[in-house]
Amino acid sequence: MERKRIVLLADMNAFYASVEQALNPSLRNRPIIVCGDPSRRHGIVLAASYEAKEYGVETGMAVFEAKRLCPPAELVPPRMGTYLRISAHIVDILSQFSPLVEPFSVDEAFVELTGCEKLFGEGIEAARRIKERILRETGIRCSIGVGPNKLLAKMAAEMEKPNGLTLLTEEDVPKRLWPLPVIRLFGVGPRISQHLKRMGIRTIGDLAHTDPALLQRRFGIIGRVLHLSAWGIDSSPVDPRSLDQNRSIGHQFTLPRDYTEESDLRTVLRELAEEVAGRARGGGYRGRTVSLTLRNFDFGSIHRSLTLPEPTNIGRRIFEGAEVLLRHYWDHRPIRAIGITLSNLSSDRVMQLDLFGKREREQRLAKAIDTIRDRFGPTSILLARSLTGASVFADRAGKIGGHRI
Repeated sequence: MERKRIVLLADMNAFYASVEQALNPSLRNRPIIVCGDPSRRHGIVLAASYEAKEYGVETGMAVFEAKRLCPPAELVPPRMGTYLRISAHIVDILSQFSPLVEPFSVDEAFVELTGCEKLFGEGIEAARRIKERILRETGIRCSIGVGPNKLLAKMAAEMEKPNGLTLLTEEDVPKRLWPLPVIRLFGVGPRISQHLKRMGIRTIGDLAHTDPALLQRRFGIIGRVLHLSAWGIDSSPVDPRSLDQNRSIGHQFTLPRDYTEESDLRTVLRELAEEVAGRARGGGYRGRTVSLTLRNFDFGSIHRSLTLPEPTNIGRRIFEGAEVLLRHYWDHRPIRAIGITLSNLSSDRVMQLDLFGKREREQRLAKAIDTIRDRFGPTSILLARSLTGASVFADRAGKIGGHRI
């Protein structure tokens, strides 16, 4: 008889804000908002403490709106290097309970405990031990969901926050999951939710009782997956190496002002292309698909992709693809944020040489630039256009996610 799996999802509650409160006792039990600089265009709520959330503050909200809802909130600048260091420490704690730990994001990780019951107890007992260790060593409270698979563990972790501990079994699905709105199902985003609602599917139970063949005709293989998820079925493993293979490499800038001139946008695109190309070379990849994301001043967005004739990790070639997309799809409304993603990745160990050696010279030049920047810093060698007023590169160099380390 096959052993029943025990999977945990550990979710660090309001992670960035919790880290700040753990490191600074004067911030504990107070409403705080971790955010970018409101005087620039980075004034977005990255995290809010639960004390601030009680006022209605939400992640992604503009800081001025958050302060209107919660006047006593203290604004705290993000420290991405600190958050990443503590996240790594939490993963190390989890790894002492099981060799199978899969980081899902900077503040979440799955743990496969199947077979470890004699060491740490059944799922709930092991989860209590994990919560105690994380709190003792980091000062951060977390919510843990326990289930027979990753899907139900994730759904369980969402049910009680902050500092929750919830068990969700397959037998619980009809009573506890089916009455929930369909958007609460893991894997269903706003867009799919709207499509499902137009089909008359409003709850997870409605989805579970919809003909899977109909869902497949409407959504492809994703339709079948959604139907299985609505029944609490998920066979995906907890894979510690899930992040080893990049599916895409991208970067995005929030602009210091609304950009309305194509020449200014081309400057930022060139800088983004160089940033993405450098990351691709650092990871040993080339990519063939270039995607451009434009976010308007009113937060509407455009996302378009172009497949190049051959894989590349050269900034100029990535820029040329993004430039084509900009010319064809930008509607000339003011742009607030812009991003480039390189996907359809392959190893850079094999390269098709051209007759006159141009590609080889490009690769040597790119490698020389990478060597200089690695030794002397990212601003040690710049494009000439990065010295213009439209540039955003120099200001953001040395940051993680646009924020100081």
